[in-house]
Amino acid sequence: MAKVKFTLKEPNTKKETLVYLVCNYQYKRFKYSTGEKINPIFWNPKNQRAKETKKFKEYPEFNTRLDTLQSALNTIFRKLLNDGIQPNNELLKKELENELDSKVLKKRKLTLFDFIENYIEESKNFKQKSTVTVYKTTQKHLKNFSEKTKTNIDFESINLTFYSSFMKYLSKDLKMSNNTVGKYIKTLKSFLNEATERGLNENLEFKKRKFKTLKEETDKVYLSNSELEIILNHNFTNQEHLEKVRDLFLIGCYTGLRFSDFTQIKEENIFLDKSIIQINTKKTNERVTIPMHKIVRDILKKYNYHIPKSYTNQKMNKYLKDIVEKCEINSLIEITTSNAGIIKKSSIPKYDLITTHTARRSFATNLYLADIPSISIMKITGHKTEKSFLRYIKVTQEQNANKLLTHSFFK
Repeated sequence: MAKVKFTLKEPNTKKETLVYLVCNYQYKRFKYSTGEKINPIFWNPKNQRAKETKKFKEYPEFNTRLDTLQSALNTIFRKLLNDGIQPNNELLKKELENELDSKVLKKRKLTLFDFIENYIEESKNFKQKSTVTVYKTTQKHLKNFSEKTKTNIDFESINLTFYSSFMKYLSKDLKMSNNTVGKYIKTLKSFLNEATERGLNENLEFKKRKFKTLKEETDKVYLSNSELEIILNHNFTNQEHLEKVRDLFLIGCYTGLRFSDFTQIKEENIFLDKSIIQINTKKTNERVTIPMHKIVRDILKKYNYHIPKSYTNQKMNKYLKDIVEKCEINSLIEITTSNAGIIKKSSIPKYDLITTHTARRSFATNLYLADIPSISIMKITGHKTEKSFLRYIKVTQEQNANKLLTHSFFK
């Protein structure tokens, strides 16, 4: 039988904190936000209920709601086992909420911040760590904005007036670039979309055309085939760390995989007499099949198909700049930045713009310039539309014109 208990999210805080229902069953763990909050000074960790004290007058109703939750979970667990159905977390959540709907117990209406808190906790189970970090940062900015402007932010208050004020706060007060502001607006809209889908939000102001996500073209670069050849042929034998990073980076440049994927290739990902790579991507969990380039095959052979363990992404980026600088790939690139609404232009050496993600962009751009159909490249990169793909690759006007010159229309 399942073992049910209640825990506080932050037992050491001096403010109210969420109460979680935790159920351990069959070597699995089910965690569910009750939506209830309590100050830890009123919580009895031994009994896992609110203390019976006049300072917390609502303790009888509070404890009754927890009792109802525990009883409901035990009921559905027994029912599933009696019906010969194997429990899992998704099924327990669905059945628990159905069971609660049939009872008199009604949970208090979730606020926007309550929902975001719960959604972040849920997302830890199925979203990338980097995505959860963006969720948390967006939540922090919303709370700070609410405190600074002394306004209560909830589902009903999200409108174009809020949008303008929040945008100004991010851009002017926090001096964020347009793309960074756009990232947090996009995340807020994701929260609101999810809450709307769950029937928690009826305010659709965020769907208006003017409630838009800012996005401006960034000065990303790619490495041409000739530049990749220079990097490949550079001698790093006396600098083992740079040689390892160079080899891993080149695998990314000739597979189009993200850093989280090209650093995890194993022998079991290689098929058809070592001619293709098949891998489930971490970010989208999609299976991609990639023809193996000769350079990738040579690098894998070099390491006996057991590529070396990667450094962190941050350290890889630092070493990559050193690698590309040593290869004298240092042409000046003009970049445009917008900060706090002020646009600035400057020129920096190309090697300063190289990151692990340059590998993926180089792959897509070089294949496009080699006249490989966009749809074939998109099958590997995972872009859903040609519009988003063409925005991703880096092709100059001159390169595009030269490419078109080979077309029969211009002959």
